[in-house]
Amino acid sequence: MEIEHEQPIPVTEIEHTEITMTDGCRLAARIWMPEGAEDAPVPAIFEYIPYRKNDKTLERDFPRARYMSARGYAYVRVDLRGTGESEGVMPDEYLPRELEDGREVISWIADQPWCDGNVGMVGISWGGFNGLQIAALQPPALKAIVTICSTDDRYADDVHYMGGTMLIDQLSWAAVMFGINSLPPDPTHVGDRWRDMWMKRLKGSGLWLKNWLEHQTRDDFWKHGSICEDYAAVQIPVYAVSGWADGYCRTVFRLMENLAGPRKGIVGPWAHRYPHLGEPGPAIDWLGEELRWWDRWLKGDENGIMDEPQLTLYMQDHARPQGYYTHREGRWITEPAWPSPNIARTAFALGSDGRLAPEEDDDLPDAALTIASPLWVGLGGGKWCSYANPGDLPVDQRRDDAGSLVFETAPLAEPFEMAGDPDLTLCFSVDRPVALVAARLVDVAPNGAATRVSYGLLNLTHRDSHETPEALTPGEIYTVQVPFKHVAQTFRAGHRIRLSLSTNYFPLCWPAPEAVTMTVYPARCRFGLPARREADQPQPRFGPPRAATPLELVTDQPPAYEWQVVEDRSTGRFRVEILEHQGTSAIPAQGLTITSEGREIYEFDDHDHHSPRNRISWTHEFSRGDWHIRTLSDTEFWATPENFVIRARLRAWETGRLVHEEDWDETIPRRLV
Repeated sequence: MEIEHEQPIPVTEIEHTEITMTDGCRLAARIWMPEGAEDAPVPAIFEYIPYRKNDKTLERDFPRARYMSARGYAYVRVDLRGTGESEGVMPDEYLPRELEDGREVISWIADQPWCDGNVGMVGISWGGFNGLQIAALQPPALKAIVTICSTDDRYADDVHYMGGTMLIDQLSWAAVMFGINSLPPDPTHVGDRWRDMWMKRLKGSGLWLKNWLEHQTRDDFWKHGSICEDYAAVQIPVYAVSGWADGYCRTVFRLMENLAGPRKGIVGPWAHRYPHLGEPGPAIDWLGEELRWWDRWLKGDENGIMDEPQLTLYMQDHARPQGYYTHREGRWITEPAWPSPNIARTAFALGSDGRLAPEEDDDLPDAALTIASPLWVGLGGGKWCSYANPGDLPVDQRRDDAGSLVFETAPLAEPFEMAGDPDLTLCFSVDRPVALVAARLVDVAPNGAATRVSYGLLNLTHRDSHETPEALTPGEIYTVQVPFKHVAQTFRAGHRIRLSLSTNYFPLCWPAPEAVTMTVYPARCRFGLPARREADQPQPRFGPPRAATPLELVTDQPPAYEWQVVEDRSTGRFRVEILEHQGTSAIPAQGLTITSEGREIYEFDDHDHHSPRNRISWTHEFSRGDWHIRTLSDTEFWATPENFVIRARLRAWETGRLVHEEDWDETIPRRLV
């Protein structure tokens, strides 16, 4: 990344201050502001997340916050209640208390002598979620938001239940938060209170995976915080951002379509990253773009940003399949609005001979086809949400396709360009009351290499409703719509477009309770792609990424990532092992050294549909002088046809002494999942 060293305005930094809520709980904040803001107040940008303002996210926050502050903004980074140096306990995500705290913090910021009363809210992932949610509460001082890698639908478009299937990211994310919630506040900032605050955290944060598994349908638990329940509640300007490798790209399109106020969207090739840190590249000068947004809506600068096209997309070119990219070839395009007048559906018919042909082709053979996918179908699928870690993107689809029904076009005579969400009308029957379908759009190169472009998942008991699913009647014929993730992609001339269908996709989503045989009736199916015509639209010009001077760190061990798949051919047993070592670094300004490591293991026997099992562990260590904290969280998960089973354990040590140990043993009935 190109580093911006020049700072137009000197910056004042407040490393730690506390904001008292109406119930007496104190939230911790770190604040950067232009020097002299107390005498010449400025607008404020507020970021509100649980990932610890003074250590875990400081490397990311420091150059970003100083960049904005040096250009005339106060940047206020607040730890959620029960996290970092904030008091209290956090028993789950996006609770009403969290949102009410956020509203109180906005009011506090607006009343400070260094703030001119105008507040914007920014965040990626969690901070993007609660930015939308707090905007829907309409606090008067909140004038605009930037929401990055977030969702408007907590049930069907988050880490939980894509298409009503249970995502494996729900397990891994619950384990991540299980570990983060075990961490103490820093004694440097909270003094002798730290140990009491830590003990309350360890005893009160709970097992979030249990909470989420107790809500397997779209009930009030998930409707809370899902602004798609009432888009009209969000009345302020919204800039929505995501990437094709991110889990949340669909949100940008729904917000553009459904919000009524000023709005802009951008989707790049990126994983779950800020765009100036974007991988796969190209990363962009996102901070410069974000600054233009704040200048317009917090300072009233008529800078023309709203005269530009509403939506900017990265049109990806073909890439050979691999689990990690540093860069994706392509180009930036714009659309005036969404839905776009430049995009129209192109329908394809399915033939029992495996052809995927233009809808008007009436010579396709019509015969029922059956598929009972092996459990190994899905090993090439990567994660639901990529973090740009080596191995977490989909690899060559040829093996997964060998256990799937496959339909594909003839080699394309000319390039085919699409932008938007594919859709599948699927006519089928199954032999079990609970079943799922995984549908994949694949770019097949002339040499046979198969790159996944998009995909969709649907729990077929949710065919009519995520709120009130209904069991399937074996042998009965149904017709459903299978939604896909959005994408912008060019299929080159000479390539083939492939549609692949399977009855499971593990370890991206959890398998159905029993092995399923699906019968597909191709003549009654249709596959639609959003074909894009080239239009006379302005082309964006993004410069290279910039930020202020980075935080000083001393790295003893760099981050390391591994993704291994091991097949024991003598037994038919498979093992997927994912290592994420976040590195060991010291922050000299704080005298603090931190390290974290996570391991995810997924195992199954291909001859036993009930064999999938996973275990996830996270180890965190913090040290300063004689003070040393270590926590270890373990989560094991498996299922029977009737139940989900969790075994979890949390342990915490202070300077080598075990100070807390807790175990969970939970059995939760499956409800058509």
